[in-house]
Amino acid sequence: MKTRYLIFGVIISFTLLLAGCIVGPDYIRPEVPEPQKWLEEKNPSIKSESADFDQWWTVFNDPVIDRLVKMASEQNLSLRIAGIRILEARAQLGIAIGDFYPQSQSVGGSYSYTDASKHTANSQPGADFKYGNMDIGFDAAWELDFWGKFRRAVESDIRTLEASIANYDDILVTLTAEVVRTYVLIRTLERRLGISIENVKTQKQSLQITETRFKEGDITELDVQQARALLRDTQAQIPRIQADLRQSKNGLAILLGMLPGELKDILEASTSIPIVPGELIVGIPSELLRRRPDIRLAEHQLGAQGARIGVAQADLYPHFSLFGSIGLHASDASVTAAGFPGGSSFGDLWDSDSVSFFGGAGFSWNIFNYGRIKNRVRVQDARFEQLAVNYKNKVLKAAQETEDAMVSFLRSREEAEFLSESVDAATRSVGLAMIQYREGLVDYQRVLDSQRFQSQEQDLLTQTQGSVVQNFIAVFKALGGGWQIREGKYFVPEETRKKMQERTDWGNLLSPTKQETPLDDKNRLELQKPEW
Repeated sequence: MKTRYLIFGVIISFTLLLAGCIVGPDYIRPEVPEPQKWLEEKNPSIKSESADFDQWWTVFNDPVIDRLVKMASEQNLSLRIAGIRILEARAQLGIAIGDFYPQSQSVGGSYSYTDASKHTANSQPGADFKYGNMDIGFDAAWELDFWGKFRRAVESDIRTLEASIANYDDILVTLTAEVVRTYVLIRTLERRLGISIENVKTQKQSLQITETRFKEGDITELDVQQARALLRDTQAQIPRIQADLRQSKNGLAILLGMLPGELKDILEASTSIPIVPGELIVGIPSELLRRRPDIRLAEHQLGAQGARIGVAQADLYPHFSLFGSIGLHASDASVTAAGFPGGSSFGDLWDSDSVSFFGGAGFSWNIFNYGRIKNRVRVQDARFEQLAVNYKNKVLKAAQETEDAMVSFLRSREEAEFLSESVDAATRSVGLAMIQYREGLVDYQRVLDSQRFQSQEQDLLTQTQGSVVQNFIAVFKALGGGWQIREGKYFVPEETRKKMQERTDWGNLLSPTKQETPLDDKNRLELQKPEW
């Protein structure tokens, strides 16, 4: 008996001693080219210094924008889905952590009643052929994490959780930029609509002048028809702008998680295109990798995939496990079918002599798999390499998007300055042309040309002024600003959390303290504690 216990203890000690082994590559962040300076940093309007981009839209000093961004962060449905996916990832991590412990633990019990035939072979006279059996027991089986398979799985799911949070932040960055951009587009369209209406009024007056002069015989009908054609062309622009305006408002409503038409009261508070500041603070290039959530997302996906290589490699080696069972057994048979006295009853179930136990250790090794396991490892490694290239590509695209947005902002502002002077000159030329036309010094073609050019330049200036603001927004989107507003808040609204908690026991997984990012080593260890 002592020898058996000694062997069993040696097996367990040896198995636990080697349980510290872990296969698979440890994650190392790939080296990527980082921008050292901005191409436009010599421009006096660009300030390359550390800055707070948490609420970059507040530079517009527009309370409507502030309100719209707040509503979008609380009500947008795509963002809400991303928040629920974080909860899903947290629960999935709990499953992986649970594999650290005995994978099979069950309590069972049974009762059976037997009415055996008296003519059974080898039956003894006087045996009890009618009796019951009762069993209660606990069974457990534990595959040990000998090669680090389960630890790699936990590592992968922690990275997946971090990736889901980065995805949430990435959606929030895009959402805030899109809300502000759509708002600016609405204000731009409203301004274009107002200019078109004003031009219609001016051109109606010109048409009246030509009609009067035609009736007096001073001009031919050609001038009248040319004036009417220009008026109708300008009037035709109004329905198109009105359609674009309505569609933009509908799009903004959806971003806010509202039905189209529910924004009227909010948007009536202001009518002008927001004004950008004279200087653009873009931060230090090296901070871009840490701030942009899409880069963090790509890196966490890479780290999660790297751990999956270790999970696959663990199947190349033998699996070690412990198993055992302990239970109680009793029968009410007075004499067994073999003729031995039973001498027990169900009342003896809790007696120490009713205890039965067995336990042991074992291993299994899938040695003949015809290359399937190795190829699974290769599949995981190929996916890792794809994500490594994707990570590098994200970094390059982030630099490109930032540089593109900056140069677009600077050049569109220069364009707006030139167009502003062009509009002033065009407006002056219209006045001069009308004076000369009334005095008979020029024909009506000169008036038409000047009015058409004025209308064209006014509309182009308005669009360019809107583009300046939109490019300004694109800069901060490229810099990865805006996601920080969710820090310290719940990823899922209280109403949704309440419904989920009523429907399912979520424990404390709905708490934001379980989902902070970025995670350091201490927080990762905290996540490895089981959630029962």
